[in-house]
Amino acid sequence: MADVHPEHAQLQADRIYLGWQYVLLHPDPGPPPKRPSPVAEETPAPTEPDPELLRRERLQEDLLNRPVKIFRGFMAALGVLLLVAGIMGYIGWSFVIIGLIATGGVAGICSYALLQGDRAVRHRVLEQQVKRDKVQQERDKELFQLQEEHAARYREWQETKDRHEQQMTWYAVAVPDEIDRVDVAGGTLPGWSALITLLGATRLYSGGHLTVLDLSEGAIATDLIELARRGGDDPLVWVLPVDLPRLDLGATLKPEAFADVLAHVVSVSEEDRTDLSFDHAILERVLEVLGENVTIAQVNAALRALAQVGDPRDDIRFGLISAAQLEKLSMLFGRGVSDQVVIKRAWALESQLRKLENLGTESVRLPPARLRVVSMDRQAGVFGNRVLGTYIATALTHILRQSPASDRPWYHTIIVAGADKLRGDVLDRLMDACETSRTGLVLTYRSLTPTVRERLGRGHAAVAFMRLGNAEDARVASEHVGTEHRLELAQLTETIGATLSGLNGAYTSTIADEHQEQPSESRHEDLREDIAESTAWGRTVDTIGETERVLQRSREFLVEPHQLQQLPTTAVIVTDATAEGRRVRLADANPAILAFPKTTLGELEEVRDAVLSLAPDSDPDEPPPNLGPPPPRLDWRNKRP
Repeated sequence: MADVHPEHAQLQADRIYLGWQYVLLHPDPGPPPKRPSPVAEETPAPTEPDPELLRRERLQEDLLNRPVKIFRGFMAALGVLLLVAGIMGYIGWSFVIIGLIATGGVAGICSYALLQGDRAVRHRVLEQQVKRDKVQQERDKELFQLQEEHAARYREWQETKDRHEQQMTWYAVAVPDEIDRVDVAGGTLPGWSALITLLGATRLYSGGHLTVLDLSEGAIATDLIELARRGGDDPLVWVLPVDLPRLDLGATLKPEAFADVLAHVVSVSEEDRTDLSFDHAILERVLEVLGENVTIAQVNAALRALAQVGDPRDDIRFGLISAAQLEKLSMLFGRGVSDQVVIKRAWALESQLRKLENLGTESVRLPPARLRVVSMDRQAGVFGNRVLGTYIATALTHILRQSPASDRPWYHTIIVAGADKLRGDVLDRLMDACETSRTGLVLTYRSLTPTVRERLGRGHAAVAFMRLGNAEDARVASEHVGTEHRLELAQLTETIGATLSGLNGAYTSTIADEHQEQPSESRHEDLREDIAESTAWGRTVDTIGETERVLQRSREFLVEPHQLQQLPTTAVIVTDATAEGRRVRLADANPAILAFPKTTLGELEEVRDAVLSLAPDSDPDEPPPNLGPPPPRLDWRNKRP
């Protein structure tokens, strides 16, 4: 079995990457097998007999032969006594000779017996030595077999260890091709920053266009802007309401569509939606009187005249309306009771649209850019930012409705951060327009309000859950995912997430000066290098990478409410519907993981299928199956891979 190297997977243009999944296809085999070693008794046998054994045997033989030795000595002494007696003449020589023969024979027999005993001792010692040699040979043979088995086990362990150390540990988590929207529920601002940086970088690399509507007031796209600049692009950043005069969004809309946009903007502060059609009718007729290419200031002047507020001659003097238009406005509606209703609504419309008074009054020609960011200044009022956000979302909806469907899904992607600040009908219209025009849509919600719950995951949408703020939202999320799912969380995700600080940066407008700087000629070709050097996440890649080499453990948890409230900052639970049922995956949205040496752009299922397709009994020298061409270089200039 072999592992799939990152070069065998490539960043796909039409795939939306939401993070990285930590999985070990090859578990850690543990410590190496212990080498067998001989015990003390298994030392090599000496070539000479054991002196101690020889001494013990001889001592035992001496004890057994002591009577024989005594009897032999007695016979020898008796023979000597007979010989002396014969010499002195006490005994005849015939008797002496017979006695000497008898005592000498007995002494010889005893000596022979002692010699045989000594031979028996040496024989027993040799037998013991042969037996010990045989036992030693058996032990040597057994030790040799154990060492051979250990060598085989060690080679197998080494192969398993190499697979474990060389395998990919982080796999890309992407949504299926048929998904046209991603709903991100919950999360902190740093977590959103990581997710949007990763998602936006892959979109810009593939040559697509990205529009970010940041209603979070947290400057979550600053890293993405810096990343785009390093890639050679010159992103456009509007900071509202300061840049409202230079925002020309919606200037080309037809009067009917423009009236619809303004009617939705006015409805932001009103719970009762019954007047929406009535407001639309008033605005549409006012726009018919004013003509095309109308500014908000002209609309407000016409509404003041219609509501009989102030002196209309001031508006005529400033060129907002003409005398002929003022006369038409005065005759636009009949007299009577309805006139009072029109006056009341016109006054209400004018009071709400005053926040857009400067829209497009100083519009300039801007260079094309593939990244556009429209943000709300946190110094502005909360209600004013809601009005501006509703205007941007509704104007985008009408522009998408008038645009032809794209041949390439997700080629243009819109990210709305803090979409829970928009009304439900505004979100519905934006979703429908994106689906019709095949525009990718990413919506992030800080809280799961009733409006959000009704639309969460509806249609062909994937849902990504991040850390949820309160118990009720966590309960709703756990019911949506299913509490029976058990997910694996990498220790790196917990450790790095706990050390992250909040976002302290702020957006810097790129259109405040009419004389804008030209796009930088410096271009970088490696997306991994760009993320590592131009984002706050990437600048900590060395520390994170060192931590990743040390922290290999992970833990499992069930999708329960209290667990969803304690998710790490960059952890995201991605769930989508498939033909086999709902699929649930846990990912880390930290873009710096892309720079890890053990990160692959292939998804877990693809890599697992490729690994399992390699037969276990295949020739190790045989090249792996063709897993596709090598990936293109991550060049921002390549419009398509």
